[in-house]
Amino acid sequence: MLLMWMTKEKCWLTQPADNRLKDSASPYLRSAAHQPIDWHEWGEEAFQKARAEEKPVLLDIGAVWCHWCHVIDRESYENPEIAAMINKLYIPVKVDRDERPDVDARYQSAVSAISGQGGWPLTAFLTPDGKPFFGGTYFPPDDAGGRPGFKRILLAISEAFKTRRTEVDNSAKALADAVAKAEVFQDARGVFDARVVDAVVESAVRQFDEQHGGFGHLPKFPHSSAIDLLLERTKWPGGANLQEIAEKTLNGMATGGFHDQIGGGFHRYSVDERWCVPHFEKMSYDNSELLKNYLYGYQVLRLPHYRRVAEGLIDWVGEVLSDRARGGFYSSQDADQTLDDDGDYFTWTVAEAREKLSPEEWRVVELYYDIGPHGEMHHNPEKNVLWIAETIEGICRRLKLSEDEAALLLARAKGKLLAARRERRPTPMVDETLYVGWNAMFVSAYLEAARVLDRADCREFALKTLGRILAEAWDASKGFLHRIGGPLLEGTLDDQVFAAAALLDAYETTLDRRFFDIAERAMRLAVERFGDPEGGGFFDRAKDAAPMGGLDVRRKPLQDSPTPGANSAAAIVLDRLYGFTGERLYHEWAEKTLEAFAGLIPQYGLFAATYGLAALLHARHPLQVVVTGAAGDPKAAGLEKAAHEIYRFGKAVLRVTPEQLAEATLPAALRETLPHLDASVPQALVCVETTCYPPIADRAKLTALLSEVAAGAAGSPR
Repeated sequence: MLLMWMTKEKCWLTQPADNRLKDSASPYLRSAAHQPIDWHEWGEEAFQKARAEEKPVLLDIGAVWCHWCHVIDRESYENPEIAAMINKLYIPVKVDRDERPDVDARYQSAVSAISGQGGWPLTAFLTPDGKPFFGGTYFPPDDAGGRPGFKRILLAISEAFKTRRTEVDNSAKALADAVAKAEVFQDARGVFDARVVDAVVESAVRQFDEQHGGFGHLPKFPHSSAIDLLLERTKWPGGANLQEIAEKTLNGMATGGFHDQIGGGFHRYSVDERWCVPHFEKMSYDNSELLKNYLYGYQVLRLPHYRRVAEGLIDWVGEVLSDRARGGFYSSQDADQTLDDDGDYFTWTVAEAREKLSPEEWRVVELYYDIGPHGEMHHNPEKNVLWIAETIEGICRRLKLSEDEAALLLARAKGKLLAARRERRPTPMVDETLYVGWNAMFVSAYLEAARVLDRADCREFALKTLGRILAEAWDASKGFLHRIGGPLLEGTLDDQVFAAAALLDAYETTLDRRFFDIAERAMRLAVERFGDPEGGGFFDRAKDAAPMGGLDVRRKPLQDSPTPGANSAAAIVLDRLYGFTGERLYHEWAEKTLEAFAGLIPQYGLFAATYGLAALLHARHPLQVVVTGAAGDPKAAGLEKAAHEIYRFGKAVLRVTPEQLAEATLPAALRETLPHLDASVPQALVCVETTCYPPIADRAKLTALLSEVAAGAAGSPR
């Protein structure tokens, strides 16, 4: 039947060399410009055409870094037979999930309800008004393994749409109603109780992999907010077990192939439970949060290799993922150069590695990274993922070397392998799109690196990036856009709250009131445009945003997936603002936001770890350390350094000179909290809400007090 149909409709195969995606701002959409499919970008034009022609919509959501998105592109969307079928029977729409996270989130929720799983590529079938009625992820082109292929599905869905339209419409409406109810958490409200933090921690403990570190089984994803929460609780009574979990997890991620051992940075996730074999794409948002994990781990556990991991990540970002000239962090680096490889840029055969190394270097590398004739990659069994299989001490015993000799040989070998990778292998594509929220997350991470590692270069680049965000993506009447440069994209809740957090971090670093004032303005706009005054919390899209079309349901983001939950992040920023200003609006909205989800947090557990951090901060209030003294005073510098060395989530350290205090660079509430002191004297004041501990001029005593406060053992300030 299909062959007869194709014979009658030979005109289907006629298609221009490039479709309408050729001028898209998205590199993912541009990569499909050559496909023989009449793709539309997301927008009303596509739905109008679907209604006019009475056709269903085929929705493809993917990303430039997504391996299986490129597989379905090659197997199906570049297949003339399948393309002809799509052009005849559907209105095809392609969406970049990074460019339109609002569209992606809604259809992920719907397809997960239909098929039990989500992910990319997301393949959904919609009514002409955009409501989904069937979907899945990757479909092979032909029937295989007892599963129907894409060709069969395309024909069956089209036939169902024509002959069972009432059933399709009823199903689509019921699904849309269910998604709408689920996404606004109508039954989730509850009284805020800080003990909910214990439920989140207990969830992480239950899911901890005692053998390999991390949470759950394969595949293994990083849970950065959960690690931050565990590190926060390690100094509390009974925290030794939590320290073991955090340390085992940080060690497992750092030693596995999930961590790029010679290039720095982390891949998106591990396909196995050992953190050994990754999906090789590298994401901005993963690396910013993992950078903070290792900085905090270094502060809490004082393990020098955590510092090395953090510095290696920064080096990789500086080389690959940043616009050094203008400021800005790029979105991602792809896993593969072509569809015929699988991480070949990052993996090595014995012959490839031995060719670049001296015999002495090879013996060390062979043992350290477990490079052998049978590697871990299925597409090429000779390819080895580099992971740390042996300690330096073990290598020294086996090869009769000193630790200095082994370390030097290893360092030389890593340098040679990295140089060979850069110079001899085609580099996987970097998506140079700059998204505001992800850039803001990295600004915060870099400012933390500047404080913990004493890296002035990180401070400089973070502030340069923040300046670019403010110059190109800030609107004082509407807030932050979603993208820096390119056609205007309205900002999401993530963009507002992560940018406001970065601004507060920049203010704490510089005492530049402009940063603080814009952070305040951004959160007031967030309350006004995104806030739910009745139910509490925030929607991901502004109430006055342009109509989204399709499945345009209200949605309140809570889960940490893949970035920290935006509502929880909003509560954290609001409480930080309250700590500086004493403005009740911020405290009330933080509490309303936490109450909006309180009833469901134990159910979300590990996946609401950012909520756990927000609840912890709300219950105990932000901690502020104000260090006074003349500019350049070495004693004041020592106090400031001591204040940065102790990890406590939500802690702010402000270095105030007499001139800055006179210029009223501090917010009013904090300024009024400070006793009348001579700001030229080097001393530290540790304050919580509206009260402070007595001033401290001794560095050791400041360290002791902050350690007690971090462990919850200090008395109340006065």
